[in-house]
Amino acid sequence: MKIIRTDDGEFESFFRQIRERGRVFDPELWASVGRIVDDVALRGDEALFEYTAKWDGHVVSASSVEASPEERKDAVARIDPEDLEVLRLAAGRIMRFHERQRREGWSVADEEGVELGQMITPLSRVGIYAPGGQACYPSTVLMTAIPARIAGVGEIIMASPSRDGRLHPLIAAAAELGGVQRIFKIGGAQAIAALAFGTASIPQVDKIVGPGNAYVAAAKKMVFGRVAIDMIAGPSEVLVIADATAEASFAAADLLAQAEHDETASSLLMTPDEAFARAVAAEVERQLAELARKGIASRSLAAFGAAVVTRDLAEAVALANRFAPEHLELMVNNPRELLKEIRNAGAVFLGSYTPEALGDYTAGPNHVLPTGGTARFSSPLGVYDFVKRTSVLYFSREALARYGEQTARFARMEGLGGHGNSIRIRLLETKR
Repeated sequence: MKIIRTDDGEFESFFRQIRERGRVFDPELWASVGRIVDDVALRGDEALFEYTAKWDGHVVSASSVEASPEERKDAVARIDPEDLEVLRLAAGRIMRFHERQRREGWSVADEEGVELGQMITPLSRVGIYAPGGQACYPSTVLMTAIPARIAGVGEIIMASPSRDGRLHPLIAAAAELGGVQRIFKIGGAQAIAALAFGTASIPQVDKIVGPGNAYVAAAKKMVFGRVAIDMIAGPSEVLVIADATAEASFAAADLLAQAEHDETASSLLMTPDEAFARAVAAEVERQLAELARKGIASRSLAAFGAAVVTRDLAEAVALANRFAPEHLELMVNNPRELLKEIRNAGAVFLGSYTPEALGDYTAGPNHVLPTGGTARFSSPLGVYDFVKRTSVLYFSREALARYGEQTARFARMEGLGGHGNSIRIRLLETKR
């Protein structure tokens, strides 16, 4: 793991390289995904089933693409009972956290004859994408389905690929706990297109949520506007700010936990203590040798990992706010004091005993977080992502008379005569 100082001439280019990683889709990938999306939009089930056979390696039809209640039950029955208890623990904590995010509509009598308000309405149908082949993330099923259920979404459906035509047991169990009503055994860009446009077998949804590979991410970006999406998920990242009071082994373990995700994951340590930085780098090498996914982690660290020596903690915070990391760990003597200076982060983990892995699984807050610097303007997934807000207005005849002339004048300022006339015609009636 490289050690670099912020006053090194190469630091800014290295920092920019990490911030920009994964932001641009490969032109060939983009073109390939575009063809898939257009084909599914045009040919529906026929194209969807062809791509499923080609890319997922199993044949589906209109009668088999949806998992039956018996299939779902059989899949859940294959789970180790202790694993099921862990899923239940996580589901309970996720539910309790997200229950606090409920929002109600409101109405106010702004003045005599004027009522203004906001109506909160859950989305009618949401589609969850859940990787279920080589990568399996039941935690993400819980993190996406539970907030949707709390929001009151009318129907929650899920698309999850299958290599052998069978549901992954952990995905099936998480779907049951999360309240997913229907599961379709499809994946990839073709699944995103089917959810966005609808086919004879797959109902069109209002919003698509959940992570996936580069093909899934590109497809989500393409269908945005036809449907809503949660975000374009980029490579995962963690930034650890630490001082000399932290444990080097803890920091190293957390960096490796992120690096094992994939080769484009970023794991950064920022500390004003160079001796601590070297201790962490040495500990990373020691722990890396024992890691099952050490090949992936080592390539990730070589390309996008570093121990950064800063002038002080203030510079570390300033760099963290520039980076706007998905996960930010504050392993310092007084993390709550430092938290006051944080402006941009998906989730912040305070102290040495709050590893990012807790947030991934059992803490309760959502782990679907903004990546790639988008925490500058985006938030974690939550109940509020599964509802829409509608403005409600009421003006009495007398209230219209009070504001009519100014409103008509505003319309004239913008050159919209029809707007002005819609006011004037009413003003004439009020004067009779």
